[in-house]
Amino acid sequence: MLKIATIIGLSLFTASVVSAQSADSLLKSITDTSQVKVLNPTFKSTRIVLSHSTETQKKHDLDLRIRHHFGDIGGEFGSAHTLYGLDVASDLFIGLDYGITDKLTVSIGRSKHDELYNGFIKYKVLEQGGGKSGNIPLNITVLAQMGLIAREPFTTTEFASYGNRLSYFLQPIFSRKITQRISFQVAPSVLLRKNTIESRDPESLFSIGFAGRAKITKRLSFVADYTLVNGLNRPTDLTQKFYNPLGVGLEIETGGHVFSLNFMNAEYITENSFIADTQKSWKHGGVRFGFTISRNFTLFKSKNKDIQSKIY
Repeated sequence: MLKIATIIGLSLFTASVVSAQSADSLLKSITDTSQVKVLNPTFKSTRIVLSHSTETQKKHDLDLRIRHHFGDIGGEFGSAHTLYGLDVASDLFIGLDYGITDKLTVSIGRSKHDELYNGFIKYKVLEQGGGKSGNIPLNITVLAQMGLIAREPFTTTEFASYGNRLSYFLQPIFSRKITQRISFQVAPSVLLRKNTIESRDPESLFSIGFAGRAKITKRLSFVADYTLVNGLNRPTDLTQKFYNPLGVGLEIETGGHVFSLNFMNAEYITENSFIADTQKSWKHGGVRFGFTISRNFTLFKSKNKDIQSKIY
């Protein structure tokens, strides 16, 4: 019943926002057509460290994204014996994001953990500075993601029905570019799943994410995100200890590439996994190194030669 109420609530929220404001163009028209129109995004990439940002792919752009999380740097499973985690990969992800329009992105990908296949739809409802008078104060993007566990079951009863392999992640994302160098984001979400470690762990798991970006130079930025899971509707006295995911990193832009060097306590990469199953702590050496390589391909060139995008 809670799952149905949650889905209906998020659907009504999204519908009310969409009906209140029509979608606006990402690029403002200018009187001098010889001047280049510049898109100045709130975030440089569609991801931050672990979390999605409010950014979407540009129309007809295809983003090939490879992400890697290694093992513990310290603690019982780290140190020099594993070359500080580099000998052990906790998760590996490869995916493709495609921009159907400037505001609508679709994606498909696959993770090593749980042999998880995932797909999502991401739509930018509002853009900061948009509208007829240019006074919209923030960005609003809606994300809907589905995951499918493809691995063999660990026990004969683990996947009693095929639906137990599926999980759904729903999230409205709110962000604002505060200054030319500082951006901030808040993202409440719900993860709907059947495959839980213990019976008291909620199948509908609520969380709220916080993220930020500080621009250091033209091509280098500091990024961080934190997802609050414990203390909402998840009991704090579960047998298995879970931690809130925290990630920090450096984001480097090199032409068509965005390269990220990150440190986080989350073993896994997709929201369907790391929000529910982060079992490592920054305090006990459970931090790991990870990196992201993003390569953008423009499949069809824009007919408007005056338009440039600076998201990549």
